[in-house]
Amino acid sequence: MAANKLALIRYRAIDECLKNRFRKWTLDDLIIKVGERLYEYEGIHTGISRRTIQADIQLMRSNKLGYNAPIVVRDKKYYAYDDPAYSITKAPINNADIGKLKQAVSILKQLNGFTYFDEMSDMIARLENNLSKAGSTPANYIQFENNSMLKGLEHIMPLYEAIAAKRALLLEYKSFKVATARQQIYYPYLLKEYRNRWFLICRAKKQNPLITLALDRIVSFQELPKEPFIPYEGVDFERYFSDLLGVTKTEKDRGNKVILFVNKPNAPYVLTKPLHASQQVMKEDENGIIIRIDVVLNFELEREILGFGENIKVLAPKILATHIKRRIKQSLDHYME
Repeated sequence: MAANKLALIRYRAIDECLKNRFRKWTLDDLIIKVGERLYEYEGIHTGISRRTIQADIQLMRSNKLGYNAPIVVRDKKYYAYDDPAYSITKAPINNADIGKLKQAVSILKQLNGFTYFDEMSDMIARLENNLSKAGSTPANYIQFENNSMLKGLEHIMPLYEAIAAKRALLLEYKSFKVATARQQIYYPYLLKEYRNRWFLICRAKKQNPLITLALDRIVSFQELPKEPFIPYEGVDFERYFSDLLGVTKTEKDRGNKVILFVNKPNAPYVLTKPLHASQQVMKEDENGIIIRIDVVLNFELEREILGFGENIKVLAPKILATHIKRRIKQSLDHYME
């Protein structure tokens, strides 16, 4: 049984009264005190009925919320805790809550496989230890995709902190396209994940365009507290990435109308897991479906299309169809050698 916010305020107010053993509490006293708390916390001044407080006391006495509060009535008039040391704030959680917490810990342990959750390790261990005292450890029923061998994950927390603090970075980066790493000053704006790989959206000093750096190609970096930080003042990133598959985009790129044919065996996969949030079904027949997505033309889009192999065909735009055709031909050439 879930308790709403106002009910919890009432329970706490009653608990405060009954913990105070230096005075006697009638039902009217409890009603007044609960009313004061509701006005203090929520601005409610309409008053509380006797029936509501009586129902609250009965619920606190029960096991429905796990309180089992030892509330007694003395001299047929005064309410008190039979156990002077009792408080609902000390009440143990019930079995249902323990089960939910164990499930949460199980999920946290999955996330803890990433190195950027190292700071959570102690907290998870304490939670697991305390919950194990309350019963057996449940089986794990959820498994996240992760790659513990992936490089660069250790950079996530320090980069996140630098972004939050608006600190410039002296960053050493080694692109796949160059032989040696290059050191440069960057202004970091956003961390973004795509297919279990992380990227930093930033701007280099004295360069205007936004750029995307793969975390696994970052050699090292350090904050520059004395370097003035230049904030990002473009459109918000939710909108910036709304017409994108992946992370590859310049500020000048705009979404294109991409028309795709998907054959019938693969149509259900695309319908139940759309390629992009803009996906629309334009036509459906016995051969398959024709869909439209409005996205930037980039490498990730081409890779997504190529991943479907012979089951998908680009109908428009022509430039994208030409790129896909060329890449398929190059792939075929590898097998012709």
